[in-house]
Amino acid sequence: MLEFEGQVALITGAARGIGKSIADRIESRGGLTVRADFREWDEKIAKLGQLSYGIRLDVTNPDQVKKAVKQVVEEFGNIDILVNNAGITRDGLLVRMKDEDWGAVLSTNLDAVFYMSREVLPGMMKKRYGRIVNISSVVGQMGNPGQGNYVASKAGVIGLTKSVAREVASRGITVNAVAPGYIATKMSEEMNEKAKEQLEKMIPLGRVGTSDDIANGVCFLASKEAGYITGQVLGINGGMYM
Repeated sequence: MLEFEGQVALITGAARGIGKSIADRIESRGGLTVRADFREWDEKIAKLGQLSYGIRLDVTNPDQVKKAVKQVVEEFGNIDILVNNAGITRDGLLVRMKDEDWGAVLSTNLDAVFYMSREVLPGMMKKRYGRIVNISSVVGQMGNPGQGNYVASKAGVIGLTKSVAREVASRGITVNAVAPGYIATKMSEEMNEKAKEQLEKMIPLGRVGTSDDIANGVCFLASKEAGYITGQVLGINGGMYM
């Protein structure tokens, strides 16, 4: 199936993990993917594959975001799909959390969704078509001790998703969120062992999720077939939160 043929998808945090799997899946279905990440690529716009390009981007910098979106539009004509996936963790109990750890997580995980969406939406509104998928988290729905900053940022993503969905629905643009559960990624490996064990015990399906599980859900919400779905949170968590 080439359901994304002729479309341009911009994915943040796409050098590895969930972001890479999402980009790979969209590209495999005919879409041109622009993979934004804070890591260096070989060139400012580096061709990675037949339909894949990489750009270096600090999503917490609104000026960089504005320039990057402008660059992508000038290079490829439009942005049909935006996946806000970039995220970090800096875990710790709230009473011991440093200001910089709170600020860094909120800036990367929530502020960046605002910056990216604000810059991409005018083009989508003009075209009267667009798909925005924001990556939240199951802990943004249920909370998790030792992750107050991360939980706050991911809960904020859900609220922002619903508000923006209401603002732009009349323009043919859908805005949804995906809330992954415990997924095997490099970022989840950084969690302490006690937290990992607690989360694994909460998964009724009995296995840790994969980045491909998340990519499947994102691609559905990004497709034309999901055109009557907006303002929703798709939980992909093995049943750990129902």
